[in-house]
Amino acid sequence: MEPIIIVLIILVVLVFIALMKTVQVIPQASAAIVERFGRYTRTLNAGLNIVVPFIDSIRNRIDLREQVVPFPPQPVITQDNLVVNIDTVIYYQVTDARAATYEVSSFIQAIEQLTVTTLRNIIGGMDLERTLTSREEINAALRGVLDEATGKWGIRVNRVELKAIEPPTSIQDSMEKQMRADRDKRAAILTAEGIRQSQILTAEGEKQSAILRAEGEARAAALRAEGEAQAIRTVFESIHAGDADEKLLAYQYLQMLPKIAEGDANKLWIVPSEIGDALKGLSGAVGNLGPMGSGGGSGPRTTKENPRPRREQPPID
Repeated sequence: MEPIIIVLIILVVLVFIALMKTVQVIPQASAAIVERFGRYTRTLNAGLNIVVPFIDSIRNRIDLREQVVPFPPQPVITQDNLVVNIDTVIYYQVTDARAATYEVSSFIQAIEQLTVTTLRNIIGGMDLERTLTSREEINAALRGVLDEATGKWGIRVNRVELKAIEPPTSIQDSMEKQMRADRDKRAAILTAEGIRQSQILTAEGEKQSAILRAEGEARAAALRAEGEAQAIRTVFESIHAGDADEKLLAYQYLQMLPKIAEGDANKLWIVPSEIGDALKGLSGAVGNLGPMGSGGGSGPRTTKENPRPRREQPPID
């Protein structure tokens, strides 16, 4: 009985192993390559699949999702003989599991080497300045070459990105100095523009202030002249309305003489000949005034018989 039990146990184990090899569950977005006696038979898609146990075998399981592969920095020589280190990132996706398995031994390594070779060809035709400012151009050229070469491998390159472009340390120092000089230059230009604008605004303000001040002074002078003219007109009209005689005019003439002599610059002034007549008229007006009060004074009275003696006016030089 014991040998029969052992045989039954062995048969159960074999059946269990056969069932495991017969039923293959493939995850979503994956594929499996089936070989029969070492030869490609079919590709298993996602889901439950049945294969012949001990005859069919799974050669490779491939992820069909988009993959991201960063490559280490690669030294590349530019057109002006400068060595730069470039980091790249490749976004690819397997579109044909059979081609990715049988057309190339290791498509990841093949993509890396192809990327390095293509980068050296592209960067070798550019100088350093163009290399640093033409990332989009480099990405587009690199993607075109990779997509064309990897198409027969059943791989589609979706994107190629340059993570970093590192020039030599000496070149970096020179670039930093140049950038610092450019920033200082722009700051100096902006400062000069600010000072210039401030001076322009200040000059405009002073100009407007001077114009307004001149207009105010002109207006004030016009008003003063108009007031003086009005005053002279009023005095003239008053004199003519009062019918002034020669004595009053002579008195006003004498009052104006000190004003004529005003000022430090008036060292010499000429007495007009009409001043004698004015003084005579004024003295005549004073002489006709009688003594003040009814009985005052011991001097002689002015009568028809004894007129008041006339004083001689001293000559005026």
